[in-house]
Amino acid sequence: MDIPHPAIPGLVWAYRFSPGAQACTRLPPDVAFSELQTEDGFFWLHLNLADSRVTGFLETLQGLDESMKASLTTHETHPSIVVDDGALHGTLVDFQREFDQETRDIGWLHFALGERFIITTRLQPLRSVDRLRAAIDKNPKRYSTPSHVFEGLVAEFQRSLIALIMETTEELNSIEDIVYDSTPRDERRRLAPVRRTVVRLHRHLRTVLTLMRRASAADEDEMPPGFEDIAARLTGRLEAIDHDVYALQERARLLHEEVDSKLSSETNRHLYILSLMTAFLLPPTLVTGFFGMNTSALPFTEGASGTFYAASFIVASILLAWVLIRRVGIL
Repeated sequence: MDIPHPAIPGLVWAYRFSPGAQACTRLPPDVAFSELQTEDGFFWLHLNLADSRVTGFLETLQGLDESMKASLTTHETHPSIVVDDGALHGTLVDFQREFDQETRDIGWLHFALGERFIITTRLQPLRSVDRLRAAIDKNPKRYSTPSHVFEGLVAEFQRSLIALIMETTEELNSIEDIVYDSTPRDERRRLAPVRRTVVRLHRHLRTVLTLMRRASAADEDEMPPGFEDIAARLTGRLEAIDHDVYALQERARLLHEEVDSKLSSETNRHLYILSLMTAFLLPPTLVTGFFGMNTSALPFTEGASGTFYAASFIVASILLAWVLIRRVGIL
């Protein structure tokens, strides 16, 4: 839960990383910004953009150029990764998290990192950021540079994707069992949100993968220390998960096509039965239309010869229609 009035506007949490036995310290809510800075370590500051004072606070920080400040306060909803003069900034895709549950809604994490700091901002609580915080509390010595914290963010997003892929696979398995059942039902209502989620994920994941490759191809003197190896590892992770997401997308598309095919077949069968009924009933309709009510000796009156002939014509027309339909191969 966010702190109502922290000393740092919009503060969600802050960590100070230092070499030695005390590798990482989570700072209290009332920490001042001057307490974050260390001579031989770095800090991670996570801020909530719902606090309108965050923009003004970032303007006062030294070491942030205008492009970094813009990345941290933007409301654009597309991924970006920019390598510039030993720093890294941009926007990563993530999943939103409610107070008591995780969701599949897309969220956005804005970040900027340099040699002595990494600052992240978000508008809604995000799943991967919370998981990274728990991982840091469990094993803080793994994160010795801001680039390692960035690697942890992307790695946790990949793990969230793996969990989502497993859940989506189970959903597709359930839909597939119904689609290929002997009495299939229309599963498009269940399939549509699954396809929408997978398509959006694949689109954003491909963008992040392209940006990561571009960042790893930047000049070495423009990268943060150690980022080249980290970018190579993250690219491998994202390529593996992208293959799985693409496979899910193709599977969902094929299931949708199968559902459409079965529904089309069912509709054609109904039209076929309706056409046969029309073919059988059209000749009697013509007979009754020709004779109208002019037949003599209607039923329950004296004699029934005219009605008998009309009924005979009706039966004969139905038999003739049946013979013609059989001869042309419709039946």
